[in-house]
Amino acid sequence: MIESRHRNTIDRPPAAGVLEMRPAAGGLLLTVAVVLTALNLRPAITSVGPLLGDMRDALGASGTWAGLLTTLPGLCFAAAGLAAPRLAARIGVDRAITVALVVLSMGLLARVVDGPAVVIGGTLVATAGIALINVLIPVVIKRSFAARIGAMTGIYTAALQGGGALGSAVTPALDAVSGWRTALGAWAALAALALALWLAATRRRGVPVAVAPRVAGHEDPLPRRSMLRSPLAWIITLFFGCQAFLAYVVMGWLPAVFIDGGMSKTTAGLLLGLISVLAVPVSIVIAPAAARRPSQSGWIVGLGALGFVGVTGLAVAPDVAPLLWSVLLGLGMSVFSLALTVIALRSRDAADTAMLSGMVQGIGYLLAGVGPFLFGLLHDLTGGWTVSWAVVLVIYAIQMVTGALAGRNRYV
Repeated sequence: MIESRHRNTIDRPPAAGVLEMRPAAGGLLLTVAVVLTALNLRPAITSVGPLLGDMRDALGASGTWAGLLTTLPGLCFAAAGLAAPRLAARIGVDRAITVALVVLSMGLLARVVDGPAVVIGGTLVATAGIALINVLIPVVIKRSFAARIGAMTGIYTAALQGGGALGSAVTPALDAVSGWRTALGAWAALAALALALWLAATRRRGVPVAVAPRVAGHEDPLPRRSMLRSPLAWIITLFFGCQAFLAYVVMGWLPAVFIDGGMSKTTAGLLLGLISVLAVPVSIVIAPAAARRPSQSGWIVGLGALGFVGVTGLAVAPDVAPLLWSVLLGLGMSVFSLALTVIALRSRDAADTAMLSGMVQGIGYLLAGVGPFLFGLLHDLTGGWTVSWAVVLVIYAIQMVTGALAGRNRYV
């Protein structure tokens, strides 16, 4: 009976009416293209923070404008993420990522040519391109690296996080040499390079096509069951949303918490950088190791427990061991690589991966957008950080529970 159930849940072929992508093996060129594409998914966002003051002064912009500029990425990740599966089904995954890279490049260039409204518009365009890629790269990994899902997800995640650190570290130096417009616009060159390599890699492999049984008299393939009806899809979405909620809170507020406790801005910034950098090697090691096991629940809960201890330290005694709390928090936030891994592991095929990734990241980033706002609001209402951190601990607990369920060996 156990053997039969295992065969039904793991080896069962996709049901009739399922959109399939033509299988393709991922070679070295495609691997490099995925890595270079991943490097482009955060600099458009992290490059703005260090220059925000200079941009406001030069443009005569308000604090409301600055708040809108920094809020847009999360909203775009949600909206464009939900649209990605439909675009991929219409024109194919490879072409959709090509379009997204073109959109990203155009947005990065457009936002530096004029005033405040154009900066907002260009950022909106650029982050829409990023959102599409966020959803579709896991599909590429599922389809083209099926035997190495964990390893490729770890490499992709490490490159994504490394790109974020690159954006915040290199942009101020470019600004010192040539001004904020050139410093921000220069990242379009990296996007253009990724586009060129992506085109070369996908041209060599051939463009995948969608195949599905059709009903006589109907042009479109038979629809598959909506992910919105899958309890497991909602569990994975909540897991992803919780870890994104926590990441946005840490990136947005941790330096302020440290500075409020008497730490210098430089030290606070270095500790935030340490948290980001820690995730790179951890992602490369843990994602492949976890993917090789039938269940990823233990890894997810273990990392969550480390982050929970780190947040507890920050809430109770932030100035006692800030380095230790930061290291524990950084290890806990490395669960992001596993959040992406389970999207591929819990779906049967590339088309399911696209639908699940769109739902998880679309709705998940909406939840993430609430995090920094709620954290700051509670601080304003209470005059301290204790209640804010208490909410973070509750979110961590939910993340560990939903992550344990998402990591179990089954399919949506």
